[in-house]
Formats: sequence, C-alpha cells, structure tokens
Amino acid sequence: MAKKSVASLQTGSKRLTKAIKMVKSPKTGAYMFVESVMAPEFVNDWLSKK
Repeated sequence: MAKKSVASLQTGSKRLTKAIKMVKSPKTGAYMFVESVMAPEFVNDWLSKK
C-alpha cells in the first residue's frame, strides 16, 4: 500500500522530488512511513517497488 505524497523541491539547477510511502512492517505488522528525495522521473518506479 503506497501513500503518494509528492512535493517538488528546487535546489539551484537540480529539480528534486520528495516522495513518501506507507509500508507495513513484516515483524510487527504496524505501518510506517518511508521518505526519499529523488529526481521526478524515478518517483513512480520507487512507489511501485515493495
């Protein structure tokens, strides 16, 4: 299950995106949020991975 929360960040000449997804912990079964800052073209691939 992924929560797609995307914010555009601009630093100088680079354009970056911060993506947040919600993943279920295999040990406890609780949900946690994983954040990553990357180029906008990699967001959909990152969100579709488990």
